[in-house]
Parts: sequence; structure tokens; C-alpha cells
Amino acid sequence: MRTAYCVETVRRAERELMARVPEGALMQRAAAGLAAACADLLGRVYGRRVVLLVGSGDNGGDALYAGARLSRRGAGVTAVLLAPDHTHAGGLTALLRAGGRTVAPAGAEGAVRRADLVLDGIVGIGGRGGLRPEAAALAALVAEAGPAVVAVDLPSGVDADTGEVHGSAIRADLTVTFGTHKPGLLVDPAREHAGSVRLVDIGLGAELPAEPELEALQHADVAALLPTPGGESDKYRRGVVGVAAGSARYPGAAVLAVAGALRGGAGAVRYVGPAGDTVLARFPETLVSDRGPKQAGRVQAWVVGPGAGEDAGTVAEVLAADVPVLVDADGLRLADAGAVRGRTAPTLMTPHAGEAAALLGVTREEVERARLAAARELAARYRATVLLKGSTTLVADAGGAGVVRVNATGTAWLATAGSGDVLSGLAGSLLAAGLNALDAGSAGAYLHGLAGRFAAHGAPVGAHDVAAAIPEAWRDVRDRDLRD
Repeated sequence: MRTAYCVETVRRAERELMARVPEGALMQRAAAGLAAACADLLGRVYGRRVVLLVGSGDNGGDALYAGARLSRRGAGVTAVLLAPDHTHAGGLTALLRAGGRTVAPAGAEGAVRRADLVLDGIVGIGGRGGLRPEAAALAALVAEAGPAVVAVDLPSGVDADTGEVHGSAIRADLTVTFGTHKPGLLVDPAREHAGSVRLVDIGLGAELPAEPELEALQHADVAALLPTPGGESDKYRRGVVGVAAGSARYPGAAVLAVAGALRGGAGAVRYVGPAGDTVLARFPETLVSDRGPKQAGRVQAWVVGPGAGEDAGTVAEVLAADVPVLVDADGLRLADAGAVRGRTAPTLMTPHAGEAAALLGVTREEVERARLAAARELAARYRATVLLKGSTTLVADAGGAGVVRVNATGTAWLATAGSGDVLSGLAGSLLAAGLNALDAGSAGAYLHGLAGRFAAHGAPVGAHDVAAAIPEAWRDVRDRDLRD
């Protein structure tokens, strides 16, 4: 599992560690890891041209010490000093002694255009807001010139805690981060600026609290969550998920939600709604009822809303059930907020950015700009677990406090009609199989994203293809965990 901690927590851990180690030890550990990552990216260091973009403070110091190491290995290193009076003195001395040189921003264009690699040390984890004009001009020059870019700890101009990007920011091919991940490296839009992320251990582990701000599940974590039937299992013991979805206008939503549910680990799927004949034609194993949720038979969880149109009555009936409920799509619009907040059984809401914006009364752009804050606010406002879909899916537990999970297994090809319906069925089935709302949403998003990758293989894909690939994703998670 990858974990991320906010700036305040990281700085506190650094202070506690620095009190016990020799002065400058942490910076030297960071610089050594940073230089090694740059060398790996360059392939050959001798004769390569490296430009350091150096701001004030320790972030610039990391860049300067790493640059000194590269210079001693034969690289031609030029440091662009954005704050000459506040440049890290020790790092600058080390670079100059190693044969590096310095230039002012006004004279940096030639060096940047000839560079094989640019090391971004402009702003550290405490930076807020966009880059200042001089730094923004350098960022634009680097983007135009096109060298490989390595960010020190995180790309300059992104918010370490929230993942927000205000104005100009560096776009890196690789970010070398120290001690622990920062939330902004895992959450879009900042994540898009980070490129690949490499974590350098500087010894912070023992100083960090047990609960992070953000965590990202990996194969082993998901494998541990997935339900596995035993010798005494039958279809009812494995869990039954009810799906109340579809309408005369959107029968396909019912089919896709059922498709996801059938592959999600529960023992049986009950369908309620007007698309029963269509569902049975595709999935004859489905238990179909036309008498409404209360008369459908016993279920361990409900999925409600995909393609529901204006059927507010069914949404209200499902929300009144004393079992876990997943609310998606039209169900989010039709659900009474008071009814959601008043539920005693778990509720999992699965909006995309536009639906989240409507629920919060803000614009879609505001949600996409501050995804972490939006997920937490929705979870607090509705007292429900919230799965905010997107290029990085976020899952915030009911109430909005505590750790938020982030998932990035997906592919841009998942942005296709009906994909969210498949996810709803899949996560709802995991709820019925006994997972809590946070785990069902997290594992469902992970499998759904992985299935999208397997189905697409870099080409356009339909939602039905994603559903069909869920077993392959499930096996990949389980079998790789067994191999490891």
C-alpha cells in the first residue's frame, strides 16, 4: 500500500528525525537518491548537460547537492538561481567545487535549450498558489525546449496537500519524492504534472503516524479484501445484491449494472425494474422481479439509480431498506438528502465530477480543481461514503474525516458510456458479499480500472467489454498476490 502524508505531518517527522541525526544528513540522503534517479534517467552521465532550476530553501539545496554529484561524474551542470540572496549556501558551494556553474534566469535560455535534463528545485512542499512570473517563464521555456524533467519532491506550482494546480506549474517526467508520498502526487490534477514517481527512503518511517491522509491500494491489499467462497458456501451465503436500475429510455444501464454485479463476488443478483426482459435476454441467471424492491426478496445490498430516469419512488424505497445501498447516476439526483443522512446502514455514493458539482452546488470545474476537498465535503454533508469517479478515483469514508483512498488503475478509455454502471454493479456486489463501504468502493474501483486496461489494450473499448474483463482483473490480483 502506498501512503501519503500532508506537509505539516512530514515537517514534524523531519524535525523529530533531524534532532537525532547529524546536521545535513537528511539533505544528503535526499540528494543521493535524487542524483541516482537522474543518472538512471540519463542512462549515461558523462558529457550530459544538466540544468538546475534553483529556488530558495531546502528544495533548492537538494537540487544543488544532487547537481554536484552529477558534476563529479562528468555532467556539465548549470544552476539557474531564482533567488540568489536566499540560495542554499552549502549546496551552492558543493556545486561550484564540483565544477558546476551558475546563471541568472535572464541568461538561462541557451542552457535550457541545450539541456538533456532539467532538475526542478524551484519550490518545495510548502509552496502555495501558482509560480511567480519569473519561474513561470522558466517553466514555459522548459516545456518548449523539451528536455527530460525531474521534479524535486514534487513539481513546482502544485499543492502538496490537495493536488490543486493554481496557474503555471512544472510538468515533470519523473518526480523524486522523499520520505513519503504527498497527497498531491496521487491526486489529479497535480498527479498529471508529476509523471512517474520514485520514493527515496530518508528514514522518516518511524516518525510518521499510523494513519496517513491518503492511501492507494495495491494488488496485495485488494487480494486480501476479495471474497472467496468456502466449502460451505451457497449462493445465499455468498450474498445477494439487488439492482434497481434502468428505464424504458435507458434499459442498457440495467444490463450493464447487472453485468458488473454478476462478476463482483456475490452469489446471486436480483433485478427490479422495467428492463427485466432485456436483462434476462443477456443474463438468464438473474433473478428478476417486477414487484418493486420491497417484494423482490432478501438481499444483502442494493444498487439503485443507473438509468433510473425519474423513478424517485424506487430510489426512496431502496434508501429505506436496512441494508447497504450504493447510489449512482440518476439516483444521486433523485435521492432525498435527509433520507441519505438518516440511514443507519452504510451508503456508498458514486458520482462523477458533474454529479458531485450538482450535489455541492458548485461548478464542475471547481470539483475537478479540488477533487480531494470535494470528496471529503460530500462525505461529510451526506454522512455517506463517497466514491468520486475520475482519472484518479477517490473514496472518502462516511463523514469525510480520516484516510481517503485513491485509485489510479484506470485508463482514459474508461471514459465511455455505461462504464460507471458496470462499476456500480461491481461495487454493489462487493457490498453484498460483506465488504464495508470504503473497502467495496476501493476494491471495486481498483478492479474496474484494471479491467478497463485489460479490455482496452490501448484501443477504444465499450462498457460491456469492461464488464467481461472483470474476471481477468480479479485473477490477476489474486494470482499475482499468490506469486508474491
